[in-house]
Amino acid sequence: MEKSKSQGTIETYDHPAGGWGAVKYVAINLIKEKVAGGNYRTLFKQNQPEGFDCPGCAWPDRQHASTFEFCENGVKAVAAEATSKRVTTAFFEKNTVAALFEQSDYELEQHGRLTEPMRYDAKTDKYVPVAWSDAFKLIASHLHQLDNPHQAAFYTSGRAGNEAAFVYQLFVRMFGTNNFPDCSNMCHEATSRGLPSTVGVGKGTVTLDDFEHADTLLIFGQNPATNHPRMLGELRECSKRGAVIVSINPLRERGLERFADPQSVVEMLTMSSTKIASTFIQPKLGGDFALIKGVAKRTLELDDEAVAMGTERVLDTAFIAEHCLGFEAFAADLRMQDWQELVDESGVSRDDIEKLSRIYVNGKRVIATWGMGITQHKNSVQTVHMLSNLMMMRGNIGREGAGLCPVRGHSNVQGNRTVGIEEKPSQEFLDRLGKVFDFEPPRGHGYDVVETIHEMLEGHVKVFIGLGGNFVMATPDTPRTFDALRSCNLTVHITTKLNRSHLVHGTDALILPTLGRTEIDKQNGVAQGVTVEDSMSMVHISYGMNTPASKNLMSETAIVANIAHATLGSGKVDWLGYAADYSLVRDAIESVLDGFENYNERIAQPGGFHLRVASREREWLTETGKANFIVHNVEQDTPIRRAKQQHGEQLMTLMTTRSHDQYNTTIYAMDDRYRGVFGQRRVVFINPQDLLMLGFKAGDWVDMSTVWDDGIERHANRFLLVEYDIPRGCIGAYYPETNPLVPLNSVGDVCNTPTSKSIPVLLRPSLPLAIAA
Repeated sequence: MEKSKSQGTIETYDHPAGGWGAVKYVAINLIKEKVAGGNYRTLFKQNQPEGFDCPGCAWPDRQHASTFEFCENGVKAVAAEATSKRVTTAFFEKNTVAALFEQSDYELEQHGRLTEPMRYDAKTDKYVPVAWSDAFKLIASHLHQLDNPHQAAFYTSGRAGNEAAFVYQLFVRMFGTNNFPDCSNMCHEATSRGLPSTVGVGKGTVTLDDFEHADTLLIFGQNPATNHPRMLGELRECSKRGAVIVSINPLRERGLERFADPQSVVEMLTMSSTKIASTFIQPKLGGDFALIKGVAKRTLELDDEAVAMGTERVLDTAFIAEHCLGFEAFAADLRMQDWQELVDESGVSRDDIEKLSRIYVNGKRVIATWGMGITQHKNSVQTVHMLSNLMMMRGNIGREGAGLCPVRGHSNVQGNRTVGIEEKPSQEFLDRLGKVFDFEPPRGHGYDVVETIHEMLEGHVKVFIGLGGNFVMATPDTPRTFDALRSCNLTVHITTKLNRSHLVHGTDALILPTLGRTEIDKQNGVAQGVTVEDSMSMVHISYGMNTPASKNLMSETAIVANIAHATLGSGKVDWLGYAADYSLVRDAIESVLDGFENYNERIAQPGGFHLRVASREREWLTETGKANFIVHNVEQDTPIRRAKQQHGEQLMTLMTTRSHDQYNTTIYAMDDRYRGVFGQRRVVFINPQDLLMLGFKAGDWVDMSTVWDDGIERHANRFLLVEYDIPRGCIGAYYPETNPLVPLNSVGDVCNTPTSKSIPVLLRPSLPLAIAA
């Protein structure tokens, strides 16, 4: 069986999420990464007050004090960082960039930790060692040669700590630009742009304690078993005490069906599990907006019926009257909304909309969570608005056990935004920053991810610096992004391991290896900690436990500070002082940002502290001073609708998704066991009826091409068709393999996020391998 799986098989997986399967794969990853025995103890310090914060997802920790506060994918992330495998100078001497480029993303990941700074040598097509001081001088030289600061872009991954991110944004703004493309632009930007106009803050309104009091949880567009496995432990507890959990997602995912908690002795010994969701609603891709509007319409109808019968109101009229504006216009729009349009656009039957509506109105304390299934569509901001509208109708914001809960991806993506990684900063923030550091910050909006790629292609951005991440594989329109990076004069990547972005480089290129979060970071003999902010606005400090992978590594904060020192000098800011003592950075954050008072003292407390979210306390930081109902119609003119008119039922809507052995662009292994995929990644999940309609059968190989109107051909070839429980007309496949199908100008309204969950594509049979070759 194992041999056949390694060659690629599709099998039904009947086991619950978690359980012994998770334990098995934890062991496999620790062995595969050759984690030294002494580093196993690291796992017991993961998410602990005196330990380090998981470098994986942003799900919060229960009191930051559980003995086993880690999950399968967290262990994979730690194992990847604690691996004993090394990428040394000898490795680069043996391998040209061209040869490495031919390797898969999984193979590149498996080489191990980078050990010293490297510079690209065009004569040999190899990376060669470079002294840290020379690397910093090269960066400064390129930055000084630019015609203006806006010809540089500064990318940030969500794994960077608050200290590195704050120093980074300060340096870049003192350099003269707000060009901060970051991973938020590709995931929860619709949340960050949508919530401020409804409830005043682009963050969630709940804490982990609210899950103990909720009686209803609506899980939109999420697969927690893969993306936030520790969330399943919380959902398990909610289920066991009787809370109603609804999964609202095109794919019916195993992790929301049954979960065996590896930390539960009873479930592990008895091979039992806990049922998670009681109801599964499967909208078609892009159908969430119409579905949520349908639930809102039915909620209003039920309230009208209650008024007519003289029974208790469904709407929280006191909340609406005291805290909200715009309800009358919203209610009028709902009453005029045609039901059939909502059914057709959502892909959900009227009966299922009724079922979901009844669940919602019967809940006294409702939490709505969502992930990128909501945010990576053209109408994603409108959908976030509509979800806020729905929750406001029954006062489910600012109430114990209720609220809005966007679940972020990477561990500090929310913290990065809080401390200033923002291409559209507020004027208030810039005023404070300029006053504290005695300079005039740039005031114009900078470039986000999609804009940065466009500007590179136009020749307007010449220097790209990436603080973590794998930019070329995380972004859309892969061949065009390759062209964009290759057009730069300089590309710089601050990173722990080799990835494809390092092989798609500018004329000059640097790889700068950094300490991982699991590693001891001593500056002048003093251990330094970095702080992060999770999805629920808890800020806590993290200290590494392992010996660094190499003596020639620098921390992210130190690397950024040294680049700043080399570029700007230290006349106004003591950059090297920041590199030597991160508490000074935290003092600077405190001086600029509200909510960080006594920063260093408060993070010394176990669990850290909660950043105040005004809307949680029913204070609305909107222009009106109220929570705002916002009216939106179902959009009629969309790329999907236009492509459907052209190609009819042959047109499929593609969503990109992760496998279980993957975190963002990092591929840990080739399996996706909860979906029954083993030893392979080039698969397409498709409804059995669509297989029949298209004239295919499970096991056929197909090529995919994008239907778009810009004259650019986009293809992804040789994918295996797999029957799956997914709505008609919708298909799913893994990224980054399908990122070449996502047009660069296919973005969400307002947020400019790539629409990676709604791409119009056509399928055609693949040529036999012998002919294709």
